[in-house]
Amino acid sequence: MEKPQQGSILLEEKIMDKIYLIRGHKVMLDVDLAELYGVETKQLKRQVKRNVDRFPNDFMFELTNEELDNLRSQIGTSRWGGVRYLPMVFTEQGVAMLSSVLNSKRAIMVNIQIIRIFTRMREILLSHKDILLKLEQMEKQITENREDISHIFAALKKLIQQTNEPRTKIGYKLP
Repeated sequence: MEKPQQGSILLEEKIMDKIYLIRGHKVMLDVDLAELYGVETKQLKRQVKRNVDRFPNDFMFELTNEELDNLRSQIGTSRWGGVRYLPMVFTEQGVAMLSSVLNSKRAIMVNIQIIRIFTRMREILLSHKDILLKLEQMEKQITENREDISHIFAALKKLIQQTNEPRTKIGYKLP
Protein backbone atom coordinates (compact mmCIF):
# COMPACT_ATOMS: atom_id res chain seq x y z
CA MET A 1 0.00 0.00 0.00
CA GLU A 2 1.28 3.41 -0.96
CA LYS A 3 2.18 5.81 1.84
CA PRO A 4 0.30 9.12 1.74
CA GLN A 5 2.49 12.09 0.86
CA GLN A 6 2.96 14.94 3.33
CA GLY A 7 0.98 17.38 1.13
CA SER A 8 -1.85 14.88 0.87
CA ILE A 9 -2.06 14.55 4.67
CA LEU A 10 -2.13 18.33 5.06
CA LEU A 11 -4.91 18.57 2.45
CA GLU A 12 -6.90 15.87 4.27
CA GLU A 13 -6.60 17.74 7.57
CA LYS A 14 -7.56 20.99 5.88
CA ILE A 15 -10.63 19.32 4.33
CA MET A 16 -11.69 17.64 7.59
CA ASP A 17 -11.52 21.01 9.38
CA LYS A 18 -14.01 22.37 6.84
CA ILE A 19 -16.74 19.75 7.36
CA TYR A 20 -19.58 20.92 9.60
CA LEU A 21 -22.72 19.30 10.95
CA ILE A 22 -25.73 21.38 9.94
CA ARG A 23 -29.37 20.18 9.91
CA GLY A 24 -28.12 16.69 10.68
CA HIS A 25 -25.91 16.56 7.57
CA LYS A 26 -22.14 16.69 7.23
CA VAL A 27 -21.63 19.62 4.88
CA MET A 28 -19.02 21.92 3.42
CA LEU A 29 -19.43 25.65 2.81
CA ASP A 30 -19.30 27.16 -0.68
CA VAL A 31 -16.49 29.52 0.38
CA ASP A 32 -14.36 26.61 1.64
CA LEU A 33 -14.98 24.52 -1.47
CA ALA A 34 -14.16 27.48 -3.72
CA GLU A 35 -10.88 27.95 -1.85
CA LEU A 36 -10.00 24.26 -2.21
CA TYR A 37 -10.90 24.25 -5.91
CA GLY A 38 -8.94 27.45 -6.53
CA VAL A 39 -11.93 29.41 -7.86
CA GLU A 40 -13.86 32.43 -6.62
CA THR A 41 -16.94 31.72 -4.52
CA LYS A 42 -19.13 33.68 -6.95
CA GLN A 43 -17.88 31.50 -9.83
CA LEU A 44 -18.76 28.34 -7.89
CA LYS A 45 -22.21 29.71 -7.03
CA ARG A 46 -22.78 30.79 -10.64
CA GLN A 47 -22.02 27.27 -11.90
CA VAL A 48 -24.35 25.75 -9.32
CA LYS A 49 -27.18 28.16 -10.24
CA ARG A 50 -26.71 27.37 -13.94
CA ASN A 51 -27.10 23.67 -13.07
CA VAL A 52 -29.60 23.97 -10.23
CA ASP A 53 -31.45 20.78 -11.34
CA ARG A 54 -28.36 18.78 -10.35
CA PHE A 55 -28.54 20.02 -6.76
CA PRO A 56 -31.71 18.95 -4.91
CA ASN A 57 -32.14 19.95 -1.25
CA ASP A 58 -30.35 16.85 0.04
CA PHE A 59 -27.29 17.77 -2.08
CA MET A 60 -27.14 21.52 -1.41
CA PHE A 61 -29.05 24.13 0.58
CA GLU A 62 -28.61 27.74 1.68
CA LEU A 63 -28.00 28.56 5.31
CA THR A 64 -30.45 30.69 7.22
CA ASN A 65 -29.25 33.85 8.99
CA GLU A 66 -29.56 32.02 12.32
CA GLU A 67 -27.49 29.05 11.07
CA LEU A 68 -24.85 31.43 9.73
CA ASP A 69 -24.62 33.25 13.08
CA ASN A 70 -24.42 29.92 14.90
CA LEU A 71 -21.68 28.72 12.56
CA ARG A 72 -19.70 31.93 13.02
CA SER A 73 -19.86 31.53 16.79
CA GLN A 74 -18.67 27.90 16.53
CA ILE A 75 -15.76 28.83 14.32
CA GLY A 76 -14.97 31.91 16.38
CA THR A 77 -14.26 34.16 13.44
CA SER A 78 -16.07 36.49 11.12
CA ARG A 79 -13.87 35.74 8.13
CA TRP A 80 -16.82 36.11 5.77
CA GLY A 81 -17.05 39.79 6.57
CA GLY A 82 -20.19 41.41 5.15
CA VAL A 83 -21.74 38.59 3.15
CA ARG A 84 -24.27 39.70 0.52
CA TYR A 85 -25.76 36.26 0.01
CA LEU A 86 -26.28 33.44 2.45
CA PRO A 87 -23.71 30.67 1.99
CA MET A 88 -24.58 27.48 0.16
CA VAL A 89 -23.60 24.26 1.86
CA PHE A 90 -23.02 20.96 0.09
CA THR A 91 -23.51 17.43 1.38
CA GLU A 92 -21.27 14.58 0.24
CA GLN A 93 -23.54 13.98 -2.76
CA GLY A 94 -23.50 17.68 -3.58
CA VAL A 95 -19.72 17.76 -3.48
CA ALA A 96 -19.66 14.79 -5.86
CA MET A 97 -22.07 16.62 -8.18
CA LEU A 98 -19.82 19.70 -8.15
CA SER A 99 -17.21 17.73 -10.09
CA SER A 100 -19.65 17.60 -13.01
CA VAL A 101 -20.13 21.38 -13.11
CA LEU A 102 -16.56 22.42 -12.24
CA ASN A 103 -14.38 20.73 -14.82
CA SER A 104 -10.86 21.74 -13.82
CA LYS A 105 -8.27 19.10 -13.00
CA ARG A 106 -7.81 20.62 -9.55
CA ALA A 107 -11.57 20.42 -8.84
CA ILE A 108 -11.62 16.75 -9.81
CA MET A 109 -8.57 15.93 -7.64
CA VAL A 110 -9.96 17.82 -4.65
CA ASN A 111 -13.35 16.15 -5.11
CA ILE A 112 -11.74 12.71 -5.00
CA GLN A 113 -10.01 13.63 -1.71
CA ILE A 114 -13.23 15.01 -0.22
CA ILE A 115 -15.25 11.91 -1.17
CA ARG A 116 -12.55 9.67 0.34
CA ILE A 117 -12.68 11.65 3.59
CA PHE A 118 -16.48 11.49 3.77
CA THR A 119 -16.27 7.72 3.17
CA ARG A 120 -13.64 7.30 5.90
CA MET A 121 -15.75 9.33 8.33
CA ARG A 122 -18.74 7.10 7.60
CA GLU A 123 -16.62 3.97 8.20
CA ILE A 124 -15.40 5.36 11.52
CA LEU A 125 -18.97 6.15 12.54
CA LEU A 126 -20.08 2.61 11.65
CA SER A 127 -17.22 1.06 13.65
CA HIS A 128 -18.25 3.19 16.65
CA LYS A 129 -21.80 1.89 16.29
CA ASP A 130 -20.48 -1.69 16.27
CA ILE A 131 -18.52 -1.03 19.46
CA LEU A 132 -21.59 0.48 21.14
CA LEU A 133 -23.70 -2.54 20.16
CA LYS A 134 -21.10 -4.93 21.58
CA LEU A 135 -20.95 -2.94 24.82
CA GLU A 136 -24.73 -3.10 25.10
CA GLN A 137 -24.62 -6.87 24.58
CA MET A 138 -21.92 -7.25 27.25
CA GLU A 139 -23.88 -5.09 29.68
CA LYS A 140 -26.96 -7.23 29.09
CA GLN A 141 -24.96 -10.42 29.66
CA ILE A 142 -23.45 -9.04 32.85
CA THR A 143 -26.88 -8.06 34.12
CA GLU A 144 -28.25 -11.50 33.30
CA ASN A 145 -25.27 -13.23 34.93
CA ARG A 146 -25.16 -11.05 38.06
CA GLU A 147 -27.05 -13.66 40.14
CA ASP A 148 -24.80 -16.47 38.89
CA ILE A 149 -21.72 -14.42 39.75
CA SER A 150 -22.98 -13.78 43.28
CA HIS A 151 -23.51 -17.57 43.72
CA ILE A 152 -19.94 -18.20 42.57
CA PHE A 153 -18.58 -15.66 45.06
CA ALA A 154 -20.64 -17.21 47.87
CA ALA A 155 -19.25 -20.65 47.03
CA LEU A 156 -15.70 -19.26 46.93
CA LYS A 157 -16.16 -17.63 50.35
CA LYS A 158 -17.44 -20.93 51.72
CA LEU A 159 -14.38 -22.73 50.36
CA ILE A 160 -12.05 -20.15 51.90
CA GLN A 161 -13.74 -20.52 55.28
CA GLN A 162 -13.52 -24.32 55.09
CA THR A 163 -9.78 -24.28 54.41
CA ASN A 164 -9.22 -22.65 57.82
CA GLU A 165 -11.06 -25.46 59.66
CA PRO A 166 -9.11 -28.61 60.64
CA ARG A 167 -9.87 -31.47 58.29
CA THR A 168 -9.89 -35.17 58.97
CA LYS A 169 -7.13 -37.01 57.21
CA ILE A 170 -8.10 -39.51 54.61
CA GLY A 171 -6.16 -42.25 52.95
CA TYR A 172 -4.44 -45.52 53.91
CA LYS A 173 -3.78 -45.88 57.62
CA LEU A 174 -0.93 -48.01 58.90
CA PRO A 175 -1.82 -50.67 61.56
